[in-house]
Amino acid sequence: MAFNSSVIRADFPFLDQRDDNGMPPCFLDSAASAQKPRQVLEKIDDLYRNSYANIHRGLYRQSADLTALYEAVRIAVDDFIAAYGPDSVVFTKNTTEAINMIAASWGQTAIAAGDDIVLTMHEHHANIVPWQILAGRQNAEIKVLGLNPDLTLNLAQLPALLSAKTKLVAVAHVSNALGIINPVAEIVKIVRKHAPQAKILIDGSQAVVHQPVSVRDLDADFYVFTGHKLYAPVGAGVAVIRPSILANMPPYQGGGDMIDRVSFSGTTFKSGPARLEAGTPDFMAVIGLGEAIAYLQTIGMDRIAAYETELRAAADNALATVPGLTLWGADAPRIGIFSLSLAHCHPADTAMILDAQGIAVRNGHHCCQPLMEDLGVTGTVRASGAIYTSMDDIDRLVAGLQKATVMLTRSGRKAATS
Repeated sequence: MAFNSSVIRADFPFLDQRDDNGMPPCFLDSAASAQKPRQVLEKIDDLYRNSYANIHRGLYRQSADLTALYEAVRIAVDDFIAAYGPDSVVFTKNTTEAINMIAASWGQTAIAAGDDIVLTMHEHHANIVPWQILAGRQNAEIKVLGLNPDLTLNLAQLPALLSAKTKLVAVAHVSNALGIINPVAEIVKIVRKHAPQAKILIDGSQAVVHQPVSVRDLDADFYVFTGHKLYAPVGAGVAVIRPSILANMPPYQGGGDMIDRVSFSGTTFKSGPARLEAGTPDFMAVIGLGEAIAYLQTIGMDRIAAYETELRAAADNALATVPGLTLWGADAPRIGIFSLSLAHCHPADTAMILDAQGIAVRNGHHCCQPLMEDLGVTGTVRASGAIYTSMDDIDRLVAGLQKATVMLTRSGRKAATS
């Protein structure tokens, strides 16, 4: 299927709405959570209406059918991002839970007093705070890889951060605040050379949505992402874990479906992903994730990447016409995330003016407070695209920013003279 933006937009019911001026939504907050195609919505609606039952619990038809659909998504994820086989795919609620699970299960036994954990300045709080909590409990140390002047990661610093004490390096595949694509394959090679004992976690939340990914080619030990950014329902996340590591990870939570046998004298646990999936999972969201992956594969991730690259370049050119605008990371390799500052304009004020024009963006620190402090700002306006984003959306954003510049600069002058 060739990429056709108008055909793609027609798949998203949210975009069928019109405001009082007959304008469709200009939704530019997809990095936070993407809209859902009708294929996903209809699948979930049909299952809830006609086939609902719990999974892994019953021999009757509905339970068996839904169990098969749920387990088939492991195969779909493995195929989608070239993981280490379906049994390397653990389902979670989202990326945050995936990282917390890895920290609590693997980290509690692998990280000891005096060990180092290396993070980067690009990390989301979800890839900082769990490691800080773990480091505090285990008396380990956090080290941070800084930035170049163009806001890319300073890989020249990395070897000096690595040693025999390094047990984990955790890095975002793509910065959620800046959209910068990190050279994770190169980072993995540097870590393998200078700290071969270290494990590597890659946060792929903003990567798998926009480009083809191969976990095997990256040689990651852990690769995590969240479904709701990938056009799937809220409630499904993924942790791909190298099988040799997964085999030795203790349970994250206790409960049903992760046990072999329970007695009051002791309990034995299942192997593989089941050991880390206690209780009834959000299996409908997981099935929706499978449907979203099938939808994207029908379009083709290569075609999606090509379209979004072309759109990002056009958007960069258009945004350059806005007076006083700073596009953070403009010269770095990026996906369609635009982190913006307008001179003399607070991000919240800018976002509110854009909202009044039907343009949805995110403002604030984007769960990246250390990065914002490094940039010397309290926050930015973040506009983020998706497969349904059109050049019309970009044109509306540019016009909205120009209007915000005029309004806020004028009100600022009035305040200064009153």
